[in-house]
Amino acid sequence: MDVQGTVAPGFEPVREAFVRNFAERGERGAAVAVYRHGERIVDLWGGTRDVDGTDAWQRDTAQIVRSATKGVAAAIPLLLHQRGQLDLDAPLGTYWPEFKAHGKERTLVRHLLGHRAGVPAVDRPLGAHELDAAPAALAAQPPAWEPGTAHGYHAHTYGWLLGELVRRVTGHTLGSWLDEEITRPLDLDLWIGLPSAEAHRVGRIGPVSPPASSSALRLRPKRAVSEAYADPDSLTRRAFGALLTPDENAAAYRSAELPASGGIATARSLAAFYASLIGEVAGRPRLLAPATVALARTEESAGPDRVLIVNTRFGLGYMLHSPASPLLAAGSFGHPGRGGPLAFADPESGIAFGYVTNGFQKGVTADPRAQALVGAVRAAL
Repeated sequence: MDVQGTVAPGFEPVREAFVRNFAERGERGAAVAVYRHGERIVDLWGGTRDVDGTDAWQRDTAQIVRSATKGVAAAIPLLLHQRGQLDLDAPLGTYWPEFKAHGKERTLVRHLLGHRAGVPAVDRPLGAHELDAAPAALAAQPPAWEPGTAHGYHAHTYGWLLGELVRRVTGHTLGSWLDEEITRPLDLDLWIGLPSAEAHRVGRIGPVSPPASSSALRLRPKRAVSEAYADPDSLTRRAFGALLTPDENAAAYRSAELPASGGIATARSLAAFYASLIGEVAGRPRLLAPATVALARTEESAGPDRVLIVNTRFGLGYMLHSPASPLLAAGSFGHPGRGGPLAFADPESGIAFGYVTNGFQKGVTADPRAQALVGAVRAAL
């Protein structure tokens, strides 16, 4: 495997783990980047640009990152709160009056960020051409549980809810606000709503199977998530099926603003984004004040997840370190993407991590490729 890029002295184990991902863990094309205290110490890429192609992955190749998008989107309400424009303890209906319908008037903004809002699914799955109707549909339906009393992963609806909240508060779409306030000032290759001028840089993704010998952490709850997903009436199936059969390689999907699942980024920019949350990068001021970072990683939800079936932990918009979503250390906060991508920050060590891939593995809760890289970072530290 011809791996390109650089690693700082002492972090050679990350390169070794990256190479082994191709040899032993079914990797086709990927990139990983790591920052420490605002300095890039790992920047590697290799394999093919497309999961089913032969063209080499380039330095600026970007990929869809699925639910790792949620961690990017979550920074926006936290920044709005930091600026005094959004009260995290206010009812969501304060900013979005229509959302109060059917007993949802006690839903707080923090409930949305902690997956406690009780609307992980829509009453009728929506097609890609109906996305503009999603917020109104969610506002009009009753919750699946009393908001704030339990949590369940809002796989798609998280993005529609958060996007509408940001629009109501700022007057801008979430993707355009991100571009104006974060990605362009920081010079990041990171989009929620891919511009057509950047489409040529994005590789094709697809499923890959982990080798039989893989040490992937697999789901073993009382009722496996695969069993729940097979039941068309289950909350699991309805949550993940809220958006009908999207073609993630289609131009229309990539250009849509899907703050829960449609973000596109390079590993370098994902890592730089998280590095910017916790410290200065390239002389630019940090995005989140220490008090806001504390909010992001203070446990908001923990225990049995009504959608994912396993026990999960969430802060305000971010997954926290747990067996279902292992990060670097107990104080880390970030978000994985289903099947592979991972990005997070760890304030105590100053580490920010980003990993993207074009091969998405099924049936794992902690991707073995990403975890091998995280383990190598941990060992190097």
